[in-house]
Amino acid sequence: MRSLKRRLRARYGWLPLEELRNKVVLGHTAVGLGRFERSEVRRLLRTMPGGVRPRARVAVVVLTYRRPDGLLRAVESVLAQTVRDLVLMVVDDAGGQLPRFPDDPRLHVVSLRHNINVPGVGRNVGIGLTDSRFVAFLDDDNTWDPHHLATALDRLDSAAGSAGRPDAVYTAMRRLMPDGTVRDVLSVPFDRRLAWERCYLDNNPLVLRRLPATRFSRLRRTTSVAPKEDWELVYRFSRRHRVEHIPEPTVNYTINPDSYWTPWELS
Repeated sequence: MRSLKRRLRARYGWLPLEELRNKVVLGHTAVGLGRFERSEVRRLLRTMPGGVRPRARVAVVVLTYRRPDGLLRAVESVLAQTVRDLVLMVVDDAGGQLPRFPDDPRLHVVSLRHNINVPGVGRNVGIGLTDSRFVAFLDDDNTWDPHHLATALDRLDSAAGSAGRPDAVYTAMRRLMPDGTVRDVLSVPFDRRLAWERCYLDNNPLVLRRLPATRFSRLRRTTSVAPKEDWELVYRFSRRHRVEHIPEPTVNYTINPDSYWTPWELS
């Protein structure tokens, strides 16, 4: 047991205790989910035109499950971006309730062969089915302002070759109540120690450079497990890559008490 603890400390000693515990307790769940993810990428890639990953400056992954109205709004907000050089990959977690989508060659829709309820795996499938310099994410109950990607990519492309250029940015978010009223604006500068103490990181305002570290955790995290996949991604990514916050709100984030993936306390 002491030998195991030493190995874990050597490999994961930079992780907060809660996430280290998740890796120990839930690590076995990632094995089968990893196989499922890789097989789904291979299977779904054969359905792409010519069996080739669609390529663009930025790939946007939208994960969905039985929320057709919200999904359509999310998709329309992506296709309305001022940045036109994008590919949008909608990944349906085998929910089967999809709307009629706009006719746009940048849009691709795939469905997992069965429901898995692991957001990290679904998003990784979307990453694996695309080819791009940058990757962004949007959930099916949220929307972006038209300049969201332009705002993020301007900073990511700034000062090319400079050591100060970030590899990931996240903008501020307007948090909306289910009736559409603005509850608040979440705008927290990136601080790795603060991120350790408070799980304020989210995937919806996040745009990253496509790197080997640009992938989500495959652990099966139930709604009671903290921290979540988006926190784990940004925290791990920031260990070796620069992450910056842009204080301009460009994301409309719905606090949804009926969320399939995230429980919310409204008080």
